[in-house]
Amino acid sequence: MSMLEIQDVHTYYGHIHALKGVSLTVNKGEIVTLIGSNGAGKSTMLRTISGLVQPRNGQILLQGKPVNGEPAHKIAGLGIAQSPEGRRVFPRMSVLENLEMGAFIHGKAKTEDLDRVFTLFPKLKERAGQKAGTMSGGEQQMLAIGRALMARPTVLLLDEPSMGLSPILVELIFDIIREINAQGVTVLLVEQNALMALGLADRGYVLQTGQIVLSGPAEQLKQDPMVRKAYLGES
Repeated sequence: MSMLEIQDVHTYYGHIHALKGVSLTVNKGEIVTLIGSNGAGKSTMLRTISGLVQPRNGQILLQGKPVNGEPAHKIAGLGIAQSPEGRRVFPRMSVLENLEMGAFIHGKAKTEDLDRVFTLFPKLKERAGQKAGTMSGGEQQMLAIGRALMARPTVLLLDEPSMGLSPILVELIFDIIREINAQGVTVLLVEQNALMALGLADRGYVLQTGQIVLSGPAEQLKQDPMVRKAYLGES
């Protein structure tokens, strides 16, 4: 069953044609990764899905119903939440206040939602009263994902969750993404670390200059000569 479907989407920034007829599908319960070099349009894809940028053409379907054209807060309320590139936590607010902002779309934060986030990220519970801006990069990444989960998404969009983190923290974050998926959340992952992303995902798409140039099962993409040369560092 298709949870999220992108059909022939064209997105522009002014005169710049950032996404050129992109189509992809994320089925219920899957982890799907979108890989590509800087400037390929990966973040634009997530921003278009979440309503932060409106496509000029094409459709975005959530469980078969079109959501493109809706404002970002409405799309979040329908079940699509994003953990953005660069984390974008509110630095002067506490960890708890940041999490409560994630729940704002549904009103007051519920205890069970906080408990779920604190179970996944025990360090956030320890630091609940700490200002988010004083936390490490890894802790801020945990907070960004936790904040997105507070919106109770059916689809979680993750934009570069490993960026700037040590290898040990990257392993931890990816283990938690796996656990979030096991809890029933469908995941669309944008990630520079193609090897890690394809090791985690069920399927993948390769985006180049705003177009999908390759797609398939993650294990198959890991063996593709073009992927190996361009994204896995093999000559």
